[in-house]
Amino acid sequence: MAFFEGSGSAAGTSAFKALRGLASSSGLAILLAISGGAATLPMPAQAQTYSFNKVEIEGTQRIEAATILSYLGIAQGETVSAAQLNDGYQRLVASGLFEDVKVIPRGNVLVVQVREYPTINVVSVEGNRKVKDEVFEDLLKSQPRQVFSPATAEQDVQTIVEVYQTQGRLAAQVTPKIIRRANNRVDLVFEVVEGKNTEVERLSFVGNRKFSDARLRRVLETKQAGILRALIQRDSYVPERIEFDKQVLKDFYQSRGYVDFKTTGVTSEFSRERDAFFITFQVQEGLQFRFGDITILSEVDGVDAEEFQAAQSIKSGNVFSPAQLDNAIARLERLAIQKGLDFIRVDPRVTRDERNQILDIELVLTRGPRIIVERIDIEGNATTLDRVIRDQFRVVEGDPFNPREIREASERVRALGFFADTKVEPRQGSAPDQVVIDVDVEEAPTGSLSLGGVYSLEKGFGLNIAFSERNFLGRGQFISASFQNTDDTADFSFKFAEPAFLGRDLEFAIETYYQSTDQASSFYNTRSLAFRPSIAFPINEYSRLGLRVYADGTEITDVSADSSDLLKADEARGRQIGGGVGFSYSYDTRRTGLDPKRGYLFQLDGDIGGVGADYQYARATALAQALTRVWNDQVTLSATVEGGFLTSLNDANSRVTDRFRLGPSKLRGFATNGVGPYDQTAPNLDTLGGNMFAVARLEAQFPLGLPEEYGITGGLFVDAGSLWGLDDTLGGTIDDSAHLRSSIGASIFWDTPIGPLRFNYSKVLAKESYDEENNFELTISAQF
Repeated sequence: MAFFEGSGSAAGTSAFKALRGLASSSGLAILLAISGGAATLPMPAQAQTYSFNKVEIEGTQRIEAATILSYLGIAQGETVSAAQLNDGYQRLVASGLFEDVKVIPRGNVLVVQVREYPTINVVSVEGNRKVKDEVFEDLLKSQPRQVFSPATAEQDVQTIVEVYQTQGRLAAQVTPKIIRRANNRVDLVFEVVEGKNTEVERLSFVGNRKFSDARLRRVLETKQAGILRALIQRDSYVPERIEFDKQVLKDFYQSRGYVDFKTTGVTSEFSRERDAFFITFQVQEGLQFRFGDITILSEVDGVDAEEFQAAQSIKSGNVFSPAQLDNAIARLERLAIQKGLDFIRVDPRVTRDERNQILDIELVLTRGPRIIVERIDIEGNATTLDRVIRDQFRVVEGDPFNPREIREASERVRALGFFADTKVEPRQGSAPDQVVIDVDVEEAPTGSLSLGGVYSLEKGFGLNIAFSERNFLGRGQFISASFQNTDDTADFSFKFAEPAFLGRDLEFAIETYYQSTDQASSFYNTRSLAFRPSIAFPINEYSRLGLRVYADGTEITDVSADSSDLLKADEARGRQIGGGVGFSYSYDTRRTGLDPKRGYLFQLDGDIGGVGADYQYARATALAQALTRVWNDQVTLSATVEGGFLTSLNDANSRVTDRFRLGPSKLRGFATNGVGPYDQTAPNLDTLGGNMFAVARLEAQFPLGLPEEYGITGGLFVDAGSLWGLDDTLGGTIDDSAHLRSSIGASIFWDTPIGPLRFNYSKVLAKESYDEENNFELTISAQF
C-alpha cells in the first residue's frame, strides 16, 4: 500500500522553515512510495490505480469535512491514479489550512489524517527597547484568536525588520518562535536583537565646484556621525532618506539657476567593521542661467496679452528660479480667473541661450482642457474635520480643474503642520471630462503639555506649566495657556485663535494675560492685565493686516521711599483701567519670497489707548529686517532697525508701565531694565523707561568648521541704540536725552533636539554710568 504524508511541525527557531519546506520534500516521498509500490507489480508494468468506497477524515477540529473533500477532489467509487491521488494531497497542503497532512489508502478506504494549524493565543515582540510595542500593534498581521499562518508570520518578521531599518538599524535581527499551549493554541513571539545604529561615517561629493562639501552637507537631511551622535538623530543610514536627499540637492541647485543639475549616482560603501556607511554623491552641476526676455503671448481669441503683462513679476537678469517662474504662472492664471476666463492655462516656453547663459521665457495663454472637479475625497483624518482641509483648496466641486492650484493646495495642507504625511492626487472621475481629487493624510500629534522648572539669570528659578494645541477639537483652532512663577514674577496667559472665521481667510483671536512683579529688578511692584480680541487677514501674497480692540489695566504699588518722585506720583494715581484700538501690518518675504538668498520683513503697529483712564495715548512701533546670504550661501548677513514712540493725547504724563524699555532682546549687552533714563537724585536707581527708542542691529552667522551634524554655528553682532524722552523730568533733574549705547559680541548657535539655543557674549562699547550690563545670556534662538 502506498503511504502519503507530510510532517509540517517543527520547534524553536526553525519552526517556519520546517513548515515551509516539508511540503516539497513530502511530495518527493510520495512519488518514491508510489514508485516503490509499482516496482513490486509483475511485468508488463501498468500504472497503479485506486478505487475507494469510503473516505475517512481524522483530526479535524474547526474545518468541515466537506472542505477537505473539495480540496482532495476524489469522488466515492471513482477510479483514480496515483498521480491524481498525489495531486489531491498537494492541494490539501497548498490550502494553508493544515500543519500536517497524511493521505493513507487502506484497501477500498482512503484515510485522510490532518492536523490543523493552531490558534494564536498571544502575539508579542520581545527585546525591543528602541521601538515601543504600540508601534507594532497596528503593523503585525498575525493577531490573537486567528489561525496561525507561517507565511503571515514571515511577513511580520519582514515588517519588524523594516521598522528598524527606517531607524538606521540595519543589523537588527528578528527570530520568530512558537510556544505550544493546550487546546491547539500557540503563543507567537518575535525575538528582536536590535543591534546598533548603522551610522553615516562620511558624506562626500564628487563633481561639485560652485559649492563646497560643507555647504552641500548642510542641505541634506542625512548627516554625518560625530562625537554628539547620541543627540543627532539624522546620522543613521536610511536608504529612503538618500532618495529624498537627491531631490533636495536638485531643488537647491535649480533654485540657484543650475537648471541642468543632476545627481549621476550615489555610492554607499559599508565600513570594514560593518557598522557604518561612507556615502558619496556624484553630481553634475552644469551652468548657471539667468532670466532673459520675459514675454506674454495669447493663443486665446478675445484675450489681450497686454492685460496680463503687469501681473508677472520676473525681472530680466535675475538668477533663474523654478519657484519664481511657477509664481509668475500662478499669478497669471489667478488673474484669468478674476477676469472670468475659465480653463485658461499658462504654458511656459523656454529658449536657451547657451552662450550667454540666459533663458528667454514665453508665457503663452492657452485654452486648457475643459475638465471639471467632480468631488474632493478626504481620507485618513480621524480627528481633523474635513472642512479644515477643504479650506486649503480654492476650488470646490463644479469648478474648472487646475493642476497648479491642486499642487498649491497640497502645499497649504502640508503647511498646516497637522499631518505627518499628505498626498493629494487627481484621478479620472465618472466621465472623461471630470476629475476626482483624492486627499490622503496621516495625522500627527499637534498638542503639547509641559510641567517643569525654569531658570532666568535675572529672575532665578521658577515653575512653568504650559499647554498648547494647534488643532483644537480637529477644527484647526489654536489654543494655549501658560503659567510661570518665579521668585519675583507671576505670569498667566491664554490665547485662542480661529484661522478660518466665518469660513473665510480671516483669523479671529482672543488673548488675555495677567502679570505681577514683586521688586523685579526694581523697587516697586506692578500688577497688569489685558483682554484683547483681534482679527487678521491677508492683503496680498506677502502682506497681512490685523485689527484689534482691547481693555487693559495697570497698578503700581509698594514704591520704595528712596525711589524717584516720578514713581511715587505713578503710585498715587492708583489703578488705571482703559480701552483702545490698534492695528498691525506686516510685509514678510522671508519664508515665501522668490529669492532663496534674500528675505525682508517690515512690521508696523499702532495703538490709541487709555480711553477711560487718566492718560490717553498714541503709540507706534516699526521694525524693518533684511537678510542675505553670501559666499555661496555659507554666511548669513542680517540687519534690523527698530523704533517706537509714545505720545500723550490729553496732556497727561505717561506712567512707567506705559513707556518703552530696552532689554537684551533689543539691545544686547544690557540688562532688561538696564538702560535709562534714570532719576539720579533718588537713592534707588530705578529705570523709568522712555517715550521713544531706536535701535539698529547688524549680525553675521557663519560655520565654525565643525561637522555640520553638530548643528553648531557662530556669529558676530554689533548693536546700537537709545531710549529717551519723558513727559516730566522733575524740573530738569532727570536726564532724558538720547544717549547712544552700543555693544559688540559673539554668538554660538546650537540646533539641539530641545530647540535652537543661542549663547551670547557681549562687550559694551558705549553706555552711561548708571546703565546695567548683562554680558552673557542663553536664549531660544529666533529663526529669521
